[in-house]
Amino acid sequence: MCIIFLKFNPRPASSNAYRLILAANRDEFYSRPSKAAEFWGSNNEILSGLDLEEGKEGGSWLGISKRGKLAALTNYLDARQNPDAQGRGSLLSNYLMDNLDSFADLRKVSSEAHSYNGFNLLTADFRANEDTLCYYGNKGSSEPIHLKAGIYGLSNSLLETPWRKLQHGKRLFTSVVNKTLSPDGLVQELLSNVLSNDELNTPDPAQESQGVGFSKAVLRALSAVCVRSPGYGTRTNTVILISREGNVSFTERNMLNCDLTQWSTNSFHFKLQE
Repeated sequence: MCIIFLKFNPRPASSNAYRLILAANRDEFYSRPSKAAEFWGSNNEILSGLDLEEGKEGGSWLGISKRGKLAALTNYLDARQNPDAQGRGSLLSNYLMDNLDSFADLRKVSSEAHSYNGFNLLTADFRANEDTLCYYGNKGSSEPIHLKAGIYGLSNSLLETPWRKLQHGKRLFTSVVNKTLSPDGLVQELLSNVLSNDELNTPDPAQESQGVGFSKAVLRALSAVCVRSPGYGTRTNTVILISREGNVSFTERNMLNCDLTQWSTNSFHFKLQE
């Protein structure tokens, strides 16, 4: 499970505004092996964390390339999983490595959607002449869509599905991004006031109806923006900023040693090759 909040503003009028502000949590089993974000791929141009789980190696959940390609993935909450389905993390890695644009990639993905368990995929191209953001979920419409400028939330249902946790987190996110803050101040507020919010948002009939097959205790734990439960929960926070001039700030905070009291934060800064 994961959650993503973003503000997409393709052509900001102010020099202090951002083309993208993205804040995301990765929820996973604490023991699942993975690599913290680093540059990889051809010419070390892709920045993302990587899955190291056997059979799923090389997949990812959130990443960006120096060429301006960005992608983010969440799973769709469903107790019925096909154990033989292909790993969803490869969808994101493939997009970041390929030359297809964001919409064309999702058209291709939609034609293969039956091969995967439920997922949501956001793909974007940040270019000097035009920024594009697209979305596809294989439990929704058969076709991907282009997203207009705005603020969006995506959890473990379709885009903008009004789960209580999504609405709560989106309010917190909107409050922060509407403030006048320094880049460092914005990152810290998103990490502290949005992505670390562990308030439970129950009861939630919409989440519970989709989560048939999960225990009430599990659904209750999953109702928070920041999930905390034994052995499973939020283990990575990420904030990505893209300025009007194409300067990227990528900040990732990771749990260490499966220990909720130990965290490490790394930041990367680079300019898009637009």
